[in-house]
Amino acid sequence: MRFFGNVIWFLVGGWWLALMWLFFGLLAAITIVGLPLTRASYEMAKLSAFPFGKDVIHVREIDQKELSATTAMTGTIGFIVNVLWACTAGIMLFLGYLFAGVLACITIIGIPFGIQSFKIAGLSFWPVGRRVVSIELANEVRQRNAQKKLDEIRGTSIAA
Repeated sequence: MRFFGNVIWFLVGGWWLALMWLFFGLLAAITIVGLPLTRASYEMAKLSAFPFGKDVIHVREIDQKELSATTAMTGTIGFIVNVLWACTAGIMLFLGYLFAGVLACITIIGIPFGIQSFKIAGLSFWPVGRRVVSIELANEVRQRNAQKKLDEIRGTSIAA
């Protein structure tokens, strides 16, 4: 089902949405301030081209780095860049995905495509720091993080 959903999505307009993300990523790469957006734009282009079977998680969920001077600085820079993004290209992409989602949900067959549009619309505002991964990997990372927190609460640690 994922394969056919991705093929239909790509042919109906996913390629166009992915090109928009790539275009904004290229514009961001031209400026020094926009460099963090370049990686985020390419990640979102992957999701926009083939969204079925994919999920988005924050980079800190993957690497499990604790708060340090480096993570605080990169987090602050990411926040500032996300605010700039949300005020410029983010609003345009959000409205485009929202419109596509509403159009897709008009028919019963289009509801899964509308759900994907709404998922990506929310990510359009805040893309920096996100990574596109398979649903299975995202579930595994979240389960690992939940187990780690549970072990911390219990006062035990995972024996590796």
